Amino acid sequence: MGAFLVGWRRLSMAALGAPTVPLSNGLNIPALGLGTSHYGGYSHDAVVYALQKCGIRHIDTAKRYGCESLLQKAIQESGFKREDLWITTKLWLSDYGYETTKQACLESCKRLGVEYLDLYLVHWPDAHFPGKSSRDIRAETWRAMEELYEKGLCRSIGVSNFLIDHLEQLKEDCQITPHVNQVEYHPFQRPQELVNYCRRRNIVFEGYCPLAKGEALSHPNIIQLAKKYARTPAQICIRWSIQNGIVTIPKSTKPERIQENCQVFDFSLEKEDMEYLDSMNINKKLIHLTYPLWKG
Repeated sequence: MGAFLVGWRRLSMAALGAPTVPLSNGLNIPALGLGTSHYGGYSHDAVVYALQKCGIRHIDTAKRYGCESLLQKAIQESGFKREDLWITTKLWLSDYGYETTKQACLESCKRLGVEYLDLYLVHWPDAHFPGKSSRDIRAETWRAMEELYEKGLCRSIGVSNFLIDHLEQLKEDCQITPHVNQVEYHPFQRPQELVNYCRRRNIVFEGYCPLAKGEALSHPNIIQLAKKYARTPAQICIRWSIQNGIVTIPKSTKPERIQENCQVFDFSLEKEDMEYLDSMNINKKLIHLTYPLWKG
């Protein structure tokens, strides 16, 4: 499975035997999570099903998605102890800045019904504040993130959608290296230079949108691979991502799709098929920040 995966440890997930990935601070993040989103990207029943029936212990959300309070109800209904779950949420652009970042974290915890976050991410690298550069805002925001981490309110801290330049600037401006960088990752968008940079700095690379918003599911070559392995196109894409050492967070509101997405730990893709999927990269980014939304 590759040198990067050798250090993965097993969680007590009988349904999956799902591995975890070690962070630089000694914690272990589950390699497979369930993503949520806005615009219909949340289902209470699907989250409960993922936790109770599929072995999922890693839930990824964000203030921007508007479902933190809904997740609190699903987590409570699942019956799992807080310490058995990995909960990630994200800081939205309108809350960037030193004091506002700390307040936003407390508010997210309250909506989620938790006393701490396992991972708190800065959602996007750039924000527009009068009289301040994006770099200044990032540095100010990250200093607050560092304080939240040092106080234990966040067990780990990271960023999302950051490129190498953003990470280099943060390195110069702040003290703590992000534990995670969450970025779009699928066969048509494989930013290997960024992945390599993160690994050199011991930043775990986490990939969202592994099915390319569904586009990968209808690609004839991925369909052909699915037939070869007697799997579904979604399972091929998710397995490829995980086998490349990427923490992967597919999202779905349908229990049957979540079940399908979780059944990826009992087979491996052959080297030539991994290389072929790697070669499909065309730098096709599907997720873009629409700036009129950032104030909301």
